[in-house]
Amino acid sequence: MTFEEAIKEMEEIIQKLEGENLPLKDAQALFERASVLAKFSQEELSKTSGKLYQIKKELDSVTEEEI
Repeated sequence: MTFEEAIKEMEEIIQKLEGENLPLKDAQALFERASVLAKFSQEELSKTSGKLYQIKKELDSVTEEEI
């Protein structure tokens, strides 16, 4: 699953929770799925932030060496 797919599925879940009169059990299952997707998305964002930080650090190092 990609970050984008997770976000899309969470959006669909939110629409269902807001727009439908769901039985409590169904709403709970959707909420639990959304929680899993949110955790996955947060982990993906953290990984990306770490990679971007590392790239910036490497670029800063190269820039300093050129000076």
